Amino acid sequence: MRLKQRRLEAGLTLAALAEQAGFGKAYLSRIENGKKVPPIGSLARIASVLGIEAASLLSDNATASQAQRAQQSWRGASLVKRADKRPTVMGGSAFGYDYLSLTDATTGRALQPFLFTFPDKVDKFVFFEHEGEEMMHVLTGRVEWQVGVDKFILEPGDTLHFDSRIPHRGHALSGPATALVVIYSPAGYDGHLA
Repeated sequence: MRLKQRRLEAGLTLAALAEQAGFGKAYLSRIENGKKVPPIGSLARIASVLGIEAASLLSDNATASQAQRAQQSWRGASLVKRADKRPTVMGGSAFGYDYLSLTDATTGRALQPFLFTFPDKVDKFVFFEHEGEEMMHVLTGRVEWQVGVDKFILEPGDTLHFDSRIPHRGHALSGPATALVVIYSPAGYDGHLA
């Protein structure tokens, strides 16, 4: 997690970032110290305040250099080859979601594509919500996904598109499940995403 580095680059104290992102200072401190890995909705809120894309918080140093080179030469396209290392969070949160960023184009991009692996159990009290929209295309396995009070059973080839401001969550049914998840932020991660 590169949160501390990105926070310092933005000239923010831990307390200021916590307040602007709507989190407690202790929670952000645990993230910075590697003791807590937040869900993608929380990463998006933090990235919004920093004016960056959430995937750039997941990079290690080698990947960060790669992403910086790609960003400097951005001409409207980003290619990430299968063998290229991408920002990754394994065990993407305390809730078991795993994320693999599928692009190295970070700053100012409104779309964030991830390869997403679902946990088989979820905390019944935990939902995620953030500005924008989300599109999920199931690649493998079966998934139960909840948006508000509606529950959907998704199988390989099924696609769900929803307003991500509505509380949502999901889990794998009977074994591993993966999906292509694309998060869209109308603010383009320029500091206006809640």
